[in-house]
Amino acid sequence: MSGFSADWLTLREPYDRRARNPKVLDAVAAAFANLPSISIVDLACGTGSTLRALAPRLSSRQNWKLVDNDLGLLARAASASYPNAKVTTAAIDLARDLEAALDGAVDLVTTSALLDLVSDRWLERFITEAAARKLPIYAALSYDGRITLEPPDQFDAPMIAAVNDHQRTDKGFGPALGPSAADQTISRLKSVGYSVVHGTADWVFAPEDREIQIGMLDGWAGAARELGQLPLAEIMAWLTRRRDAVAAGRASSRVGHVDVFARPIGLR
Repeated sequence: MSGFSADWLTLREPYDRRARNPKVLDAVAAAFANLPSISIVDLACGTGSTLRALAPRLSSRQNWKLVDNDLGLLARAASASYPNAKVTTAAIDLARDLEAALDGAVDLVTTSALLDLVSDRWLERFITEAAARKLPIYAALSYDGRITLEPPDQFDAPMIAAVNDHQRTDKGFGPALGPSAADQTISRLKSVGYSVVHGTADWVFAPEDREIQIGMLDGWAGAARELGQLPLAEIMAWLTRRRDAVAAGRASSRVGHVDVFARPIGLR
């Protein structure tokens, strides 16, 4: 799986938390409101942002198993804490050993910013395994391809198309679902007998959010260069114009994401 730096994950976490859909979070909390304790496995945990976002919403005693294949991120995740939560970590390659991550006593599977990186085959495998175990799933922050940039630029459309094409390249699980991940997840969960609550969870960056906008734009330009579909000079000219707008306090943006909570129909 292709990883993310701890610095990038730290930078984006407050925006991720603000973006998480409150209706979906409320549905997760309501589903487990009457349990004295809950065991949660968090796939591709990064530095533990899902725990920090969800743990305060759950009244039960919580046992979290944080799973990632990046030992540096796991070391940071090990320090993630919440007063009512016990945290353990597990180094697991989810592309190869997904089933090992789901084994044991599990009441809820969570993940954030993962499903747009995985392949159609991996998603099918994940949902099949979860359904066989009757596991509820909270999958947050799946990128869905919607990007709005202000002020508009004549080269936005080809750049956004290139970003979305790059999102579909192999991120370690095979050809990635990219922008179609959320729709595919919802459809497949319903097909195996899950009830699904979902809603938008967009990043919204204001002119003062300079650092993350610059990081995002740089990443997009790098993706477009790697893809090789657009002239390098056009990519760099676009990036310069966009960076200048951010520096001048004139730039804002919205990046579409979707949150999903699903549980087997009839599960109490």
